[in-house]
Amino acid sequence: MTGPKIPALKIHGADNVSVVLAEGGLEAGAVLDDGTELREAVPVGHKVALENIPRDGEVTRYGVTIGIASEDLLRGAWVNEHRIRLPEPPELDELPPPAPQPEAPAPLDGFTFEGYRNADGSVGTRNILAISTSVQCVAGVVDHVVDRVTKELLPRYPNVDGVVALNHAYGCGVAINAPDAAIPIRTVQNLAKNPNFGGEVMIIGLGCEKLRPEWLLPEGDPSASMLILQDPALTGFSAMIEAILKQAEGHLERLNRRTRQTCPASDLVIGVQCGGSDAFSGVTANPVIGCAADLIVRAGGSVMFSEVTEVRDAVHLLAPRCADAEVSASLAREMAWYDAYLARGGADRSANTTPGNKAGGLSGIVEKSLGSVAKSGTSPLVDVTGPGERIRRKGLTFAATPAGDFVCGTLQLAAGMNLHVFSTGRGTPYNLPAVPTLKVVTHSALAARWFDLVDLDTGRAATGETTIEDLGVELFQLILDTASGKHVTAADRLGIVNDLVLFNPAPVT
Repeated sequence: MTGPKIPALKIHGADNVSVVLAEGGLEAGAVLDDGTELREAVPVGHKVALENIPRDGEVTRYGVTIGIASEDLLRGAWVNEHRIRLPEPPELDELPPPAPQPEAPAPLDGFTFEGYRNADGSVGTRNILAISTSVQCVAGVVDHVVDRVTKELLPRYPNVDGVVALNHAYGCGVAINAPDAAIPIRTVQNLAKNPNFGGEVMIIGLGCEKLRPEWLLPEGDPSASMLILQDPALTGFSAMIEAILKQAEGHLERLNRRTRQTCPASDLVIGVQCGGSDAFSGVTANPVIGCAADLIVRAGGSVMFSEVTEVRDAVHLLAPRCADAEVSASLAREMAWYDAYLARGGADRSANTTPGNKAGGLSGIVEKSLGSVAKSGTSPLVDVTGPGERIRRKGLTFAATPAGDFVCGTLQLAAGMNLHVFSTGRGTPYNLPAVPTLKVVTHSALAARWFDLVDLDTGRAATGETTIEDLGVELFQLILDTASGKHVTAADRLGIVNDLVLFNPAPVT
């Protein structure tokens, strides 16, 4: 063996693979710091066998089996998705029971942010007029109204941050009474109740749709409004628009009376998510988010993590953290429901990993899951909610959602998050207009290339410039500053927004 020895990333002492750190990858003949000589070129983020792994032998990363070798893998070989197969997922009826929780760390007192207090006790990080829709048919009209409100009305209401349309593709042409239709219906209902909307519910419907607009009105709320475009009193498009603008003014007047006030960090409801993941997601960005999540929980706040298929293979690691048997049973129930949902569609959890995930070094869903759950930190799991349900408890919640970025984000918005933290290794311009979305990247090369799309570079931990813990504290403070309106996220500065996408597992007729 010749040449300098090159550092690689081995996570756990029991691992038999290491990850290439060198930007641009390594050529055949390169020697790693443990003496392993590469038999072939290996891209950055991809794995190298540190010992001979026989066919049907276990491939181990994070100290856990991430795959089964489908061929003999000699020391120095490139270990990728073509050379391993998935192990069986954990049996849901054999999950370990909740374990005695370690003594909770001391609470974090005195941390605050400047937010908008709502009548129901929730707090917004923004003060936004949201216009809900009962059916996709009205989306074009509502988009027109949003443009008019932004240009003509908002300048008169300086305390209102903006106006957003809660458009979606649901509402008609669907089996509205099918059991699973409860998921998109409650999602639309709960979207309107997000804390960033100040309790102002404004509904625009068509009139003939299956999802009745009146179902979206909160009971006993005299300030809520509803307008039906098929109302015979509305003659022509201009009459529709003027009627909607008049309703909007009433909501804007009330929102404009609100100002930011000092609120404890316990009023934060943080949604954490990952998208465009790579092999560094579980090493840098997601553990940093997990550290910040623990700090939010210690401060009395709420954190939700999601993405069922990216938890399924690590569920046995979460089960002991459940606060009690009821939470554990709920976790297993949501996993089982999703297993059945995928099976009905002729798929399984292996369909989750994308070409970008694999190009970034993730060989399969098991490896991806182990990195994904790092976002949850170490706090006890106090609750599990179904898709479209609102968060119920302070602390750490698993909000069961699909893993698709836009679907997950929409469901977390319906659950009540007032700030979004999103990690990525491959890069994505994803952003939701209703909540500040902090973009956390896994490696410094991406941070440099996407310099104006990134809020926090956690690749500094991989190079030894700083620690996961220090970056977690940095992210915690960035969350407080963003919630207060002091930090404007990179995507918001650029004006990037993505559409909401409902999860509808029910039939379309």
